[in-house]
Amino acid sequence: MTPDTFVCYLGGIGLAIVLTVAACVVARRDPDGKGVIISRVLSVLLLAKGALWFYTIFTDGPWHASYGLPLYLCDFAVFVAAAACWWRSPLLVEVTYFWALAGVVQALITPDLPRTLSHLLVFQYTFGHLAVVAAAIYLVVGLKVYPRRLATVRVYLVTLLFTAVTGLVDWKTGGNYMFLQRTPHSWSILNLFGPWPWYIVVAGLVAAVFFLILNLPFWWMRRGQIEGPGQTVTTVVGVTTHRTG
Repeated sequence: MTPDTFVCYLGGIGLAIVLTVAACVVARRDPDGKGVIISRVLSVLLLAKGALWFYTIFTDGPWHASYGLPLYLCDFAVFVAAAACWWRSPLLVEVTYFWALAGVVQALITPDLPRTLSHLLVFQYTFGHLAVVAAAIYLVVGLKVYPRRLATVRVYLVTLLFTAVTGLVDWKTGGNYMFLQRTPHSWSILNLFGPWPWYIVVAGLVAAVFFLILNLPFWWMRRGQIEGPGQTVTTVVGVTTHRTG
């Protein structure tokens, strides 16, 4: 990455942090009004990024299924995050949260960027990854759509299914989606996990650990709500009742 690209990249990260914090503050004060509007705007921006990705793929040369499908986790997460922001479905929010903070953040730390600053892929990569992370934080922190019980299990099963489908596409097309055939050209955390196919197995175990760590705040939150001195808390169809023992 050239110095100019690196400076712009860091500037984009800084701007995204400021905007995400501001959006969360607004949403916590007015979740049903401005909070929903911000969520819908973010959804449209994510869809626009997805459309730009398709435009670049189809206009940057001959299209081929081995590289022209949004089957890298970060690319597919853009569409999942867009749907989560629009509908705020608990499962979509959970997938966005765990994928963004366990996977997309890693891609931001070790970006695989072209060396030319003016290349459209630089903007797409930076904006897309930052937008997914911002969406995950905004939905959970700003709108308080918290992961539910067994969220780690559900999202991990979704991730395994997505990986299996992607592996089948790699086998049929000769592609390298999700880096299931070989590690990225630039250095990434996968380089620490050994040769193929062992780095895939280790990555799966590391993902499970990351999911559990990311779920800890909500596990403690639920435990604090349920356990108390001399009382139990029961939740039935969204209605919470307290009974003192």
